[in-house]
Amino acid sequence: MNNEHKSQTNSSQVNKLSKKELRRAAWRWTVIGSNNINYGTLQGTGYAWALANTLRKVYPNDDDYVEAMNVEYEYFNITPYMAPLVIGTDVAMQEQQGTESLEAVRSIKTSLMGPLSGIGDSLLWVLYPTIMGSISGYMALDGNPLGAIAWIVLNLLLIWFRLKLFDLGYKSGARLITDLSDRLTAITEGASVMGLTVVGSLIATVVEVHTPLEFTFGEVTLGLQEEVFDQILPALLPVILTGVVYYLMEKRKWGFLKIIFAIIILSLVGSYFGILGVES
Repeated sequence: MNNEHKSQTNSSQVNKLSKKELRRAAWRWTVIGSNNINYGTLQGTGYAWALANTLRKVYPNDDDYVEAMNVEYEYFNITPYMAPLVIGTDVAMQEQQGTESLEAVRSIKTSLMGPLSGIGDSLLWVLYPTIMGSISGYMALDGNPLGAIAWIVLNLLLIWFRLKLFDLGYKSGARLITDLSDRLTAITEGASVMGLTVVGSLIATVVEVHTPLEFTFGEVTLGLQEEVFDQILPALLPVILTGVVYYLMEKRKWGFLKIIFAIIILSLVGSYFGILGVES
């Protein structure tokens, strides 16, 4: 390998990538990256698969490669159309700083997937197929072949859009390292705070735990959920459940499948005895 294609960080050697090698990561995600979803990491396996060959080129050292892939395999969930922007930024940061950038990469991934999904879900997941699909569909029903052709062309444009997002992310990621390297720590901490805020909001909006228990004292009935828990803190039970799950996974090393089955059993038992229920 020519020396001009290598760079050395404080901890590891990293190789520079050619345009073809960069495109490989974008294409792997575009073609099949988001098709492999599981309950543990959602799109984490697809994200890692998209970057596997590219990072193998970046890290000639096996230990560095494994450390980087462990970060890429972590939980990831985003509108598939928007993911290339994150992948491009990810590649650029690791190409510049190697494994030293992994903590920043983790923060960037966590902080960007929520806001980008907000944009992608609205514009590309709902608005685009509703409007353009309806127009193309009505044209096809009228026997106009342009309806099918227009739909194919629009989807090809979406592929082009993903590749351009990857380029934008790669250039932004490289600039983040070169121009703002002295402020990278502050940026990483800011991204971490934003990521934690996104995760915190998910607890209140996605995790649902409700108890229908009521206590009757004479003619007075006290609903445990509405009159006690909600008055202390809205979404108190989801927060407690999240804390218990975190404890079991972090301290007791429970896997996600064990957690899922435990929650299912808890829900069935709680529902049978009237302790847990569905909010009316």
